[in-house]
Amino acid sequence: MKKLDIKENLIVIVGPTAVGKTTVSIELARRLNGEIISADSRLFYRGLDIGTAKPTQEQMHKVTHHLIDVTDLDHIWSLAAFQKHVKRLIPEISQLGKLPIMVGGTGQYVRAIIEEWIIPAQKPDSNLRSALEKWGDDIGKAGLHKRLSVVDQTAAETIDYRNIRRTIRALEVILKTGRKFSEQRTKKKSPYNIIMLGINRPREELYARVDERIEKMIADGFIEEVKGLIDRGYEKQIECISAIGYVEIAEFIKGEITLEEAIRLIKRKTRIFVRRQSNWFKLTDPRIKWFNANDQMIDQMELYIRSRIHAR
Repeated sequence: MKKLDIKENLIVIVGPTAVGKTTVSIELARRLNGEIISADSRLFYRGLDIGTAKPTQEQMHKVTHHLIDVTDLDHIWSLAAFQKHVKRLIPEISQLGKLPIMVGGTGQYVRAIIEEWIIPAQKPDSNLRSALEKWGDDIGKAGLHKRLSVVDQTAAETIDYRNIRRTIRALEVILKTGRKFSEQRTKKKSPYNIIMLGINRPREELYARVDERIEKMIADGFIEEVKGLIDRGYEKQIECISAIGYVEIAEFIKGEITLEEAIRLIKRKTRIFVRRQSNWFKLTDPRIKWFNANDQMIDQMELYIRSRIHAR
């Protein structure tokens, strides 16, 4: 009799920033003999620690984490690079008899895996990219993003205007191929048994957690962290990756705004980011089993995962 081709399991935990994904994922990984794959694009980079609420060394010692601190700020990781590494990690973790658990709040990166995106393979054109970078310097991030929305509204809706690197990449592909960037990012059926869980909190409670987290970041040395990055020559890279908080603190350090203004901007932009994340991870998405954050949530999530896992 032919052996059944059983798909590899992939647990995916999603939800907005500050909802509690790190703590929950570590406890679930401990209970389920899992290893965590980060799908937060900011956590790839060494040196972005306090301002990204990166898991601590103590937390990462509890269970194995992947794709955290894998590159420096002058070697930007692309979506294609992330996808390639995840596709290698899932079978490697499974072959060890462990459960891969992907955790993240970066919608594009999560969906690139669960929807098997086929990402445009257009090779970079350094001359065109330099010209687009200069154009971006002239008209600003918002201006360049507006130009993208004129030629490819769908692509613009999925790219944060602050992330000028992704805006430039989309325009580069469009100009080189003569086709919309969004039309070239096709999908195919996932090879994994995906079990997708979301963590939900009331919006006002989430905003309060965001504010508390930002105040703690300042107290824990966020300003010193940004000063160190600037001293090492990473100011331009900080602007390109659009990690909320780093640009604002850099502006404070340079004397362009006060610390109070920087904190106010970080809180406001993080709230906007939370709302944007809800467009990637909708409460109405039938693929996601949502759980309200409470004392029973982790037990409920564990039971749900165990009921959906394919035995191998």
